[in-house]
Amino acid sequence: MANRNPNYSPKMPQGMPTKKQILEFIQSSDIPAGKREIARAFGLKGQEKITLKRLLKDMAEEGLIDGKKTAYHQMGGVPKVTVLRVVEIEDGEAIAIPDNWSPEAPSEPPRLTMKEMKAPKGRGGGKSAPALKRGDRVLSRTEETDAGWVAYPMKKLPARTEGLMGVVELDGTGTPWLAPVDKRVRNSAKIVDLGGAEEGQLVLAEKAGRSERAGVKVIEVVGDPLAPKSFSLIAIAKLGIPHVFPDTVHEEARRAATLPLSEDKREDLRHVPIVAIDPADARDHDDAIWAEPDGEGGYNALIAIADVSFYVRPGSALDKEARKRGNSVYFPDRVVPMLPEVLSADVCSLREGEDRAAMVCHAHIDASGTVKTRKFTRAIVRIHHNIAYEDAQSAVDAGSPPEYLANLWGAWKLLAEAREKREPLELEIPERRVMLNDEGQIAEIAVRERLDAHRVVEDFMIAANVAAAKALEAKNSPVVYRNHEVPAREKMIALRDYMATLEKKLSLGQVIKPSLFNRLLSDITDESEKAQLMEAVLRSQTQAYYGPANTGHFGLALGSYAHFTSPIRRYSDLLVHRALVDAYKLEQPKPPGSLPDTSGLSDKDRANIQEVCDAISQAERRAMEAERDTIDRYVAAWLSGRVGEQFDTRITGVQSFGFFATIERLGGDGLVPVSTLGREHFRYEEAAQALIGEDSGKTYKSGDRLRLQLAEANALTGALKFAVLDADGNVIEPRGARPAPRYGRGGDRKGSGPKKGKYQTNKRGRPGNIRHQGRRK
Repeated sequence: MANRNPNYSPKMPQGMPTKKQILEFIQSSDIPAGKREIARAFGLKGQEKITLKRLLKDMAEEGLIDGKKTAYHQMGGVPKVTVLRVVEIEDGEAIAIPDNWSPEAPSEPPRLTMKEMKAPKGRGGGKSAPALKRGDRVLSRTEETDAGWVAYPMKKLPARTEGLMGVVELDGTGTPWLAPVDKRVRNSAKIVDLGGAEEGQLVLAEKAGRSERAGVKVIEVVGDPLAPKSFSLIAIAKLGIPHVFPDTVHEEARRAATLPLSEDKREDLRHVPIVAIDPADARDHDDAIWAEPDGEGGYNALIAIADVSFYVRPGSALDKEARKRGNSVYFPDRVVPMLPEVLSADVCSLREGEDRAAMVCHAHIDASGTVKTRKFTRAIVRIHHNIAYEDAQSAVDAGSPPEYLANLWGAWKLLAEAREKREPLELEIPERRVMLNDEGQIAEIAVRERLDAHRVVEDFMIAANVAAAKALEAKNSPVVYRNHEVPAREKMIALRDYMATLEKKLSLGQVIKPSLFNRLLSDITDESEKAQLMEAVLRSQTQAYYGPANTGHFGLALGSYAHFTSPIRRYSDLLVHRALVDAYKLEQPKPPGSLPDTSGLSDKDRANIQEVCDAISQAERRAMEAERDTIDRYVAAWLSGRVGEQFDTRITGVQSFGFFATIERLGGDGLVPVSTLGREHFRYEEAAQALIGEDSGKTYKSGDRLRLQLAEANALTGALKFAVLDADGNVIEPRGARPAPRYGRGGDRKGSGPKKGKYQTNKRGRPGNIRHQGRRK
């Protein structure tokens, strides 16, 4: 029989190989090299195969090789065919590591560059398959080259840990089950391998086989799911948010922090009383503002932004880590920063009384509120005052604010007038604020108050963002736009149909502008009806994203818009700063040491700007999901001691299986299953977004306000469930309700039914079987 190994040759040494020869063969083989392939290559037979088996076992124990008998590889290396997991997109190329990596040395898994993936024959004719993204698992053939490890994708595999985070619980027989913490996952999964985990611990797991019956195995123990400050850790682990900086990044950040500011090469603005107005609990300070009258009814203004591009150079370890993270992620108990703390909270943060490097937008605002001229410089600034929004507002409201605040409010009034003429989309979306005590427990949950001070800073930032976009356009420079497109036609048709149920007309023959929605809302005086329509308008909007092609910002009613004002926490803004450095020749002298020379856009930035925009848009959505889920868990934990209480709520969504309601001025969406609305049958009308009783005509529709009783609050999933009350304030009896059985499962008079789980059990006694559906967002 011919040897199937392409590396086999009659000239290959025959007979029992040495350890060195085995290693050389494994490394040179183009196919997985197992015991059978090694025996064939060296012509081994009979007793020699038994000797080879012992030799391979010895080599494994000595740490020379790793793997299974069907496919060995050198210890510290990578199998020829293995499953890889994409961990980042770097300069348009996917970088992956082995999906299961646990050798003693080296401690860091090898990083492989993924080559272009081809679509299977018959599905696109061998054209390129969809681009790989972070988190993808790919069966790949690997190869070690002089330039490092590369991988050739063979097949994209299903996600491994999707929904497989949960808490270990035991049923009445002692069988372990994984109770999910994701409210979109409805059922528990049987654990076949605890991996050292104990009951009550939060774990990551993966499927133990292809079928659902194969169960799951624990791959990582996260810790106590209900410990203070644990909810953010759940989101970080579940969504794979990078939160630990490698030592190389920390070291580079420390070196970057020592860069001199080259005072003779920067505009000196330290004499200008620039102020930074931020939340009282702000962890970093990106921006500061100043204005003074121009004597002609307008204002000259400065918007100073942290000069992050001076410290974070393209291609550096800092830059690669920042690109991988995409943005900072903010939780009630912690922040996962885009940059190490020595930069994000210290050197780059615009602190009162300290010299800081800044990228400054000089803007002249005329009497109509239009920014007539703009100029960008690199400067040294010394912040006059870090002031909280509330303190700035109090000073202005008192009637005799300091001059720097009076001028800021004066310039803002002009910008606000221009904003009103532009008519951007005006939606009242309350922001929840979770405040913790020193023990990490919830002290208060409230809706953040919206002040004029917030609007002042917001309008200055919008003006600077527009100025940056237009300045780059004027130089034909690459721009990372913040795009928000016009609502899709199908969404507008759905909105028209919904408004028809309210006996209101929406014509689709007109040009769709934000002002159209504003008029729709302003024409309604009934607060309940306005809330209904606001929910419908919000559902009709598209999601904003980053891209190199300009499609405008519909919500802000702006033709060109970029993010420039938050480079400490957004990678998109850092790219805009780099583009401005190039376009306006703002490069600083070469820094000493090993940091890259340029602080502008690299050639790779320019060549792969679309891929980078896609990656940071995905990172933004990941951060939004993490922040939202964590807030939901905190709210549910806070309410878990108030189950049975009644709350004023508003319906925020209606589906055929029930409706969702949120507690007013608190938040926290909860489900009211249609089966709990009473014995009457309710039909779902999609156009009206309503459930209507067939006998009584009783209607539950989006926007309605009603009093509900909190029935469940699950801190692990962040899920709430409400019960409807009758006219006397009692819970309505669910449809099909039956008296509870007298005894436990199986009629055991001693009540020896299944052990009740710590959090929740289903009818079969399997803990954590959450029988609700999370709100579809």
